[in-house]
Amino acid sequence: MKKIITLGEILLRLSTEVGKRLSQADQLALNYGGAETNVSVSLANFGYDVYFVSKVPDNPLGLAAERHLKMNGVRTEFLLKGGERLGTYYVESGVGARSAQVTYDRKHSSFTQIICEEIQFDNIFQDADLFHVTGITPALSPSLVELTLIALQKAKEKGVITSFDFNYRSKLWSHQEAAETIKRFLPYVDICFCGELDATYLLGIDKASESMENTDRLMFYYETIRKKYPNIQFFASTFRDVLSASTNTLQGNLFVDGALYQSKIYQIDHIVDRVGGGDAFVAGMLYGILELTSLKEAVTFATAASVLKHTVLGDCNTFSPEEIKTYANQVPGKIVR
Repeated sequence: MKKIITLGEILLRLSTEVGKRLSQADQLALNYGGAETNVSVSLANFGYDVYFVSKVPDNPLGLAAERHLKMNGVRTEFLLKGGERLGTYYVESGVGARSAQVTYDRKHSSFTQIICEEIQFDNIFQDADLFHVTGITPALSPSLVELTLIALQKAKEKGVITSFDFNYRSKLWSHQEAAETIKRFLPYVDICFCGELDATYLLGIDKASESMENTDRLMFYYETIRKKYPNIQFFASTFRDVLSASTNTLQGNLFVDGALYQSKIYQIDHIVDRVGGGDAFVAGMLYGILELTSLKEAVTFATAASVLKHTVLGDCNTFSPEEIKTYANQVPGKIVR
């Protein structure tokens, strides 16, 4: 069983009912999530030995967050206790032409107060196969920028495959702050999740001609990034077309050694919950890279995993590899008996 390490913040999520704005709400649905948390849960569900590195308060909310991880098969030996609060975010559910809105309440959370000396990376990365982190973690505090960098460097020293998802959030930091930070990380990254906007706004790559097809533009960006960072072996992203809050199309992309592999285009109707869809894609892609012999299979699996996530409430994807593979090959809407 492969050992996977993730680093990030587990969050309390509070969501409105569909059709109610946050300012109108008199009750909220409670879930736990966060980008790295969601990837951890998916990978544990795929059968990996997943360890989540984080910090939660030593109170009932911290205990509930820990139980959420354990219930989903994620190991918590490296989950620190301390600080006074669990990071929280609110989701105002979208409908029709109105997009979902996220409001963060995570300043001064336990996770943002981690110091490097608390994390024993030599022990954590012992016999590990893969390390995953996102751009959300360093966006939370200057100390987490340094912690993320140290983690990536230590992982590479130990021969661990590294995975980094740009996951830019404008409500957490500016383009300039993100760009300066992420460029420090990329020399230590093997698997990179980024798209066209990341390439232009965060890495400063000149925009490709609008007359080019989407696939040609994406290949241009990936080729340019690879020239600057030849250590990156895999690039992945999705093309999403938002028709409404409840209907999207989704196509997965995987770029390896100058070739672009794509999934079919899925139309997702009646979206139940879009939050966590990108994390499901990331986890699916990591599984595909680690386990599947065909790169086409890998991008197909990752995209199918993301599509399925849109059909369930909460941040986390709880489908097994077998269920995802079955979905990827079946006729949409057909009853599986």
